[in-house]
Amino acid sequence: MKVTNYQNATIDPFGKGLGMVPGTGIQLKDAGRLQWNLLDEEVSLPAAVLYAERIEHNLKWMQAFVGEYGVKLAPHGKTTMAPQLFRRQLDTGAWGITLATAHQVRAAYRGGVHRVLMANQLVGKRNMGMIAELLTDPDFEFFCLVDSADGVDQLGAFFSDVRKKLNVLIELGVPGGRTGVRDDAQREAVLAAIARWPGTIELAGVELYEGVLQDESKVREFLQSAVDITRTLSAEGRIARQPAILSGAGSAWYDVVADEFAKANSDAIEVVLRPGCYLTHDVGIYKKAQNEIFARNPIAKKMGQGLKPALQLWAYVQSIPEPDRAIIGLGKRDSAFDAGMPEPAKHYRPGNEAPRDVSADEGWEVFGLMDQHAYLRIKPGDDVKVGDMIAFDISHPCLTFDKWRQVLVVDAKYRVTEVIETFF
Repeated sequence: MKVTNYQNATIDPFGKGLGMVPGTGIQLKDAGRLQWNLLDEEVSLPAAVLYAERIEHNLKWMQAFVGEYGVKLAPHGKTTMAPQLFRRQLDTGAWGITLATAHQVRAAYRGGVHRVLMANQLVGKRNMGMIAELLTDPDFEFFCLVDSADGVDQLGAFFSDVRKKLNVLIELGVPGGRTGVRDDAQREAVLAAIARWPGTIELAGVELYEGVLQDESKVREFLQSAVDITRTLSAEGRIARQPAILSGAGSAWYDVVADEFAKANSDAIEVVLRPGCYLTHDVGIYKKAQNEIFARNPIAKKMGQGLKPALQLWAYVQSIPEPDRAIIGLGKRDSAFDAGMPEPAKHYRPGNEAPRDVSADEGWEVFGLMDQHAYLRIKPGDDVKVGDMIAFDISHPCLTFDKWRQVLVVDAKYRVTEVIETFF
């Protein structure tokens, strides 16, 4: 039996197990049993598609990279918000999953994640309450950030009332940056506030986000300062957790963070890196970042082929109103556009043997997006017809995933092997 209307699957995001394909009794993770094939037009387009082989390659590549430095990986889950993918990352060796909000943490926990680093401040009673509810599970380990005495005291008052212990990391920041303490005085005020809540608020380590900086020398200076601060706090016995956590790294500077933080890796300090976009990579901002990593990092370079773009959007040509333009059934509701337009990558005419790669020499280019339409520049006389299927590469996977409730996983023959649920 084949079911083609996967987008109407009934989802129970907080129930037991995964959503079911309606009328089949089959979980979305077992969608391969339904024998859908993308090229046979057995799924509704537009569709977001993950390539199974590339996802597996990226999982293993990043785990091998952090292994070269002897550090841990807690990939940022906000990129995909897909517990099925979180579990693959954990199964491949990840230490935990990084998240940004209490809602994200709850979704991950209900999807089987039991160690979360929330790389953000936990503010507001209901948000605190959501985390406190999860902390009733003794197997759930949670960390959040603090960068102000007020924030610590609010956490202390709430978690003292509910009789729960909360692990926190003090966040370091830079002038003009995002969150994080800016100087010694602010840091000492936060540490003093933590000391006011013994047994309730426990300092587990130090955290930063280096992605607000653009210059490598400034990044390294920031990281070196964090290493010194962590070593000092650990030596003074001010960090309750042993080993202390030292955490940083987005998806652009993770190699530099590994290089600097690995110097602190020891029995006393556990280094945790948090890149998230590596899982799917892209052909835009993160391809550029990866090229820069290969240019400056000998370990990445020696590992051979780096990360592969694993996410594409497939859509139909639905109109060719003029000889030099085609209108595609794909728009702002489907693709990120903040870091570059979708790029045509494959062209397929139903009934042909296989898709063909779209060459850059063909000059096909998306030059405009509306909510549900893309303007694709073609050349007069190009062999393009209404009903043709085009796959697009993207730049910025985070914003693209955000637009999809379900994402197809396909094998090398474009057979659907799984349907991934997202929980934004």
